[in-house]
Amino acid sequence: MIYLSLFTISFLAATILPLSSELMLAGLIATSNYDNLLLLIVASFGNVLGSVVNWILGFYSRNFTTKKWFPFKGRQIESSSKWFDKFGKWSLLFAWVPIIGDPLTLAAGLLRVKFTEFLILVIIGKVSRYFIIYYFI
Repeated sequence: MIYLSLFTISFLAATILPLSSELMLAGLIATSNYDNLLLLIVASFGNVLGSVVNWILGFYSRNFTTKKWFPFKGRQIESSSKWFDKFGKWSLLFAWVPIIGDPLTLAAGLLRVKFTEFLILVIIGKVSRYFIIYYFI
């Protein structure tokens, strides 16, 4: 049951909800009552999956770019896409950072970052963050 709770908190923390999976993971590791490797895997999987949902939401919201109410115009998206292709893709390594990480993953979908590149960079960043937490506990 605790692993499911960790997965859920980690998943939701990767969305726009202001939750902290790091605190829960650190607390569970500190108690030494659980398999630490399994805790890292569950937290990482949940957090990455939440970012994937953000990417999908961004990817499919692009279908609304022709609507008058859509906040970005075609020229803005094209310009942003060029910038993101040049610099932004690597910023996905910081998708774990509070406040800016969730919008980064949404923007990656909106700007059509290749899913495999997105996934690799997000996994590296998010799993590394959990390993650092584990190391310091």
